[in-house]
Amino acid sequence: MKLQPDRFDTLFVQAHGPGWLVVSGQRFEHSVAFSSGGQLEPWPCRQRADLTEGHFARLALWQPEVVVFGSGQRLQFAHPALLRSLIEAGIGVETMSTMAAARTYNILAGEGRRVAAALLIENP
Repeated sequence: MKLQPDRFDTLFVQAHGPGWLVVSGQRFEHSVAFSSGGQLEPWPCRQRADLTEGHFARLALWQPEVVVFGSGQRLQFAHPALLRSLIEAGIGVETMSTMAAARTYNILAGEGRRVAAALLIENP
């Protein structure tokens, strides 16, 4: 699916499909985290079972208002203990499938919100 941003001064998801997505011109076939503040880095996990508290603590350092967590091809919540650093920092967390999270991130970033996306990319 090809997506069009409302704003061009922030990172945005341009396109996505099963096992891949394009963030501001860069194609990813592995999990990735990025924010409307300009941070972009690989997210070293292949599936939800690989997640640790450290994965989410890294995102808290970016100080977003909300983290949109894409849990893969289907909705799967992270264990609340893994989200402790975000919760303690007063950062909201929304969980949805990765493709829905990519679209939601674009909407929030387009509104000028401080948002981060952490997207699990599962290769089919």
